Amino acid sequence: MRYLIKGATIVNEGKQEVKDLLIEDGLIAKIGSNISVDGSVNEINADGLFLIPGIIDDQVHFREPGLTHKGELFTESRAAVAGGITSYMEMPNTVPNALTQELLQDKYNRAAEVSLANYSFFMGASNDNMDEVLKTDEKNVCGIKIFMGSSTGNMLVDNELTLDGIFSECPMLIATHCEDEATIRANTAQAIEQFGGEIPMEQHPLIRSVEACYKSSSKAIELAKKHNTRLHILHISTEKETHLFDNSVPLAQKRITAEACIHHLTFNDSMYETKGTLLKWNPAVKTEADRKGIFQALLDDRIDIIATDHAPHTWDEKQNTYLKAPSGGPLVQHALPAMMEHVKNGAITIERMVEKMCHAPAICFQMENRGFIREGYAADLVLVNPKNNWTVSKENILYKCGWSIFDGTTFSSSITHTFVNGNLAYANGKLNDSILGQRLTFNR
Repeated sequence: MRYLIKGATIVNEGKQEVKDLLIEDGLIAKIGSNISVDGSVNEINADGLFLIPGIIDDQVHFREPGLTHKGELFTESRAAVAGGITSYMEMPNTVPNALTQELLQDKYNRAAEVSLANYSFFMGASNDNMDEVLKTDEKNVCGIKIFMGSSTGNMLVDNELTLDGIFSECPMLIATHCEDEATIRANTAQAIEQFGGEIPMEQHPLIRSVEACYKSSSKAIELAKKHNTRLHILHISTEKETHLFDNSVPLAQKRITAEACIHHLTFNDSMYETKGTLLKWNPAVKTEADRKGIFQALLDDRIDIIATDHAPHTWDEKQNTYLKAPSGGPLVQHALPAMMEHVKNGAITIERMVEKMCHAPAICFQMENRGFIREGYAADLVLVNPKNNWTVSKENILYKCGWSIFDGTTFSSSITHTFVNGNLAYANGKLNDSILGQRLTFNR
């Protein structure tokens, strides 16, 4: 089908322009003023709406296979599309862990059957699967994921020789979760000694501390510099870590990049008292000074990308004591509305938000044909109404787990339309579940 979006305020590559946009054959066919076409076309009046590239989320956990009581590729990609996320990169700590090429391919096969958004999957690294890691095709897989902190199953990589080997031999992007496991274990033991089994949630950022994050991030950067590895550090949670990163060269030339997540940009440790285990993420949400420091590093280009780390758990799983409650929460449906609140409040411009959520992931991962509003590019597009208040409630939450840390929050912006590869996947609250996304590819 052809679509003609009329009179949208297009936000792209650092500027705003009121233009029309024509979608044909899954691509952006034309951008201009007063576009007219022959033949049938579906016209959308976008007066007063922002038109932005589809959000590219470089870190999600959609829980399939093995953890589908929490989420599935279908349900979570559905929520993502409703939230304006048209492409995602999913992590390997499912059950079984994606530690072989065969298990990785199984995930791609499943996504081809059910994912409403475009997709890629990280290959997982462990202490003993180097041969499998090195078989990964960098043109068809987004990257290698290393957990330098505890995770599901056999995903913790804490062997020094293994780490050095992966950083020295892997030719493609390595994404790391950086928290020092020994520091966390020592802090946990100390908290148990002090509080017994009733550790207050407020201890979480002290247990998964600034020091644990900084020590691990520093180690990853040291290895990357030693071997000239293409390193991407996920979910920076401390102001101290931001000083490890550089803004002296353009993103396309960087060998070491970093990501900030919605929760670390939005919440702080004063909220543990009211949010409780719903605010429990790894790495932990820390102080207001850390939140502001991460935001500043984002604005001055030491941090490159905004992502979600979407990681759903059931409500019952979250309603546990500190030691038993899992870390993580769902975010893909509400990431863009949350960032639009930061835009409204003057913390970031909409142009910079688009840069960090759309352009930068495409550049960082060398994605083909996505991340920008350009003629000939895939028509992954989102229309946003900046003046349409709505309140998050259990009735409109699409995550399989059925809850959100934003439950009860009123957002001032809403997503009205989401196009995935030129198909209208979401319009005014209704999803087209028959439209599937595509596998992402990379110019490497």
